[in-house]
Amino acid sequence: MSRLLDVFETVVSPSYRIFGLVDTSVDTYAPHADRTNWLLSAPGMVYLQVPPQVIRASVRLESWSTVPPESDAQWSGAEDVEVELPGGDLALETIDGGQKEVPLILPSSGLYRMRWQWIFNRAGGPFTSPLAGRREPLPMPPGHEEKLNGADQYCLVQIWRTAASEETE
Repeated sequence: MSRLLDVFETVVSPSYRIFGLVDTSVDTYAPHADRTNWLLSAPGMVYLQVPPQVIRASVRLESWSTVPPESDAQWSGAEDVEVELPGGDLALETIDGGQKEVPLILPSSGLYRMRWQWIFNRAGGPFTSPLAGRREPLPMPPGHEEKLNGADQYCLVQIWRTAASEETE
């Protein structure tokens, strides 16, 4: 049975349509990634592309013992990624703001899966896709208003350790 180990909530101001969750033991850089995906990742870092209309994003980080249960809620978008976290100490990072340490407890350093889910504030829309080659309006299903708390975007990031024998879902 999966257990929620730790939670951290904050607000971040993305810069250059991006913000990331990074391992503080890794020298960060802009990964040469496929910009047609929402998540850009490299060892020790995962960045989320955000619409140009997003000025403030409310972020909830959750550390789990194993794969967390799926949410029944509707989201504007969701992606999973696997990333190596060699130090296990995390920070939220923006290009303009640098790193802000995150006091989220992870079981150990190593290989992790992250499930990123996000929703946009319907009152601030429409929001357009930041993905390369796309500029269409993004879906904004109802719900999550209390979690947005006035922010343009709400992101839920669930993190759990990947066992060496665990198969990728």
